[in-house]
Amino acid sequence: MSTLLTLCLEFFRTGLLAVGGGLATLPFLNEMSMSHPTWFDTQMLSNMIAVSESTPGPIGINMATYVGFTVAGVPGALCATLSLVLPSIVVITIVARILQQFKENRIVKSMFSGLRPAVTGLIAAAAYSVIQLSLFHSFSLSGFTQFFGGIAWLNAAIFTCTLFFIRWKKTAKLHPIAFIGICALLGILFKL
Repeated sequence: MSTLLTLCLEFFRTGLLAVGGGLATLPFLNEMSMSHPTWFDTQMLSNMIAVSESTPGPIGINMATYVGFTVAGVPGALCATLSLVLPSIVVITIVARILQQFKENRIVKSMFSGLRPAVTGLIAAAAYSVIQLSLFHSFSLSGFTQFFGGIAWLNAAIFTCTLFFIRWKKTAKLHPIAFIGICALLGILFKL
């Protein structure tokens, strides 16, 4: 029972403090992997991100469900998922009522002006963590060799090609699932 309670508390805290959507949960999950190493490690976190991004639904909820299930089965999945979304439901209900009354207020507008870059920073920090996990090996080399020897070159090539083709006009209209499927096949072919 204490595992379920810990899951609930950890994901409630994450849901309460992860402002900016599912990607903003990644720093909390990274911290969770360090404070609860029996639940998952950083390599598993990388795999969870891949699975959560390639399955339908919001990434934060998918990852909460994934962690909860791996830690405590179906009850864990339910506890983690519900604990993650509960703060949002409560906060959004309260905020919606308050903002309706003050939506033209100068202070409220200024507050949102300051929140946007903060949320962008949280998402960028999460992206940085994912880039580290996905594109670099954990070699302990030094200097120049450490940087270039530590790069997972095949992963970096797949990342670069995906980024290029998502931005290229001829392929930009492809559905994201096409890119996910192609990259999954490349992973199978090259045994990443």
